[in-house]
Amino acid sequence: MGRVRISDVAAAAGVSTSTVSLVLNDRDVRIPHETRERVRRAAAEVGYSPNTVARGLRMQRTRTIGLISDTIATTPFAGRMLAGAQDAAREHGYLVFLVDTESDPQVEQDAIRALTGQQVDAMIYAAMWHRVVDVPKGLPAGTVFLDCRPATGDFSAVVPDDREGGVSAVRELVAAGHRRIAYLDVDEPEPPVASALRHEGYLAVLAEAGIEPDPALHVRGETSAAGGRQTTERLLDLPADRRPTAIFCFNDRMAAGVYVAAHRRGLEIPRDLSVVGYDDQQLVAGELDPPLTTIALPHYEMGRWATEVALGVRAHEAPRSTRLMPCPIVRRDSVSSPPAAATNSSRRRA
Repeated sequence: MGRVRISDVAAAAGVSTSTVSLVLNDRDVRIPHETRERVRRAAAEVGYSPNTVARGLRMQRTRTIGLISDTIATTPFAGRMLAGAQDAAREHGYLVFLVDTESDPQVEQDAIRALTGQQVDAMIYAAMWHRVVDVPKGLPAGTVFLDCRPATGDFSAVVPDDREGGVSAVRELVAAGHRRIAYLDVDEPEPPVASALRHEGYLAVLAEAGIEPDPALHVRGETSAAGGRQTTERLLDLPADRRPTAIFCFNDRMAAGVYVAAHRRGLEIPRDLSVVGYDDQQLVAGELDPPLTTIALPHYEMGRWATEVALGVRAHEAPRSTRLMPCPIVRRDSVSSPPAAATNSSRRRA
């Protein structure tokens, strides 16, 4: 059976094709209500659906958004960004075209050309983790950057507020009474942007609490459970009066390694050692025993924000600026007050 045409609707409704076009496009209110209803019933009965491509060409709109990313579609950890983008697009009647480039520059350039050729109405450029990126050639001027910031150019962008996330994590530990708080950081030649920002938050809270930072409590390791275990073992080898009673970890995988190291020493979390992670990673943070208190990355909220800005439905947002999306704390069961012996030792040192 061939495609149902507008002329078929006109014949079924007993009106002209121009009347059907006006009614189905809500273009003329002078057409009597009864006629408009008859046309809509006829369209439904004959199974007519509009040619969205042709309509897009007439209106110079395709109702589509191009989203280019490195690996978020294949990474459950960051896939919530895509969910937020798709939900916002659907609510406004748009479809998202996604291309995962696997960080291949040639694939990226091909994707930009293809999406531009498809005349998408908006473009989003996304990264799996917070970083500064060079602007690829050919990106439209109104492109919005998601979970990354452009090194140059006037673009809107949204990234997690990692400094304030670090502040929230360490304040949670200070509020529980801890004063010897370690930070498990990233050991890489070029650490991610978030590493320094979270460390800034860590130092800011120590300063406001009147705690002198101990360089021995800022340790670096691989961003894995093995890295977290190895760095924690170094911390637990410190003299008793310098050993941490709480650890803030760069991510939840490192925090999982803290649990392993603590258990090997016969320590119980949080009775003997409190732990706060970062990311609220699915199948990690909530599955540890006890469940991990952590800082959530606002992936879903960032995806929605980027899409709404790209579509121009957030008129109150400052144009071509970077939005710092809040990272909320997720309280579970890995934080308590420090052991009494450690508290007394800290008081004697003070």
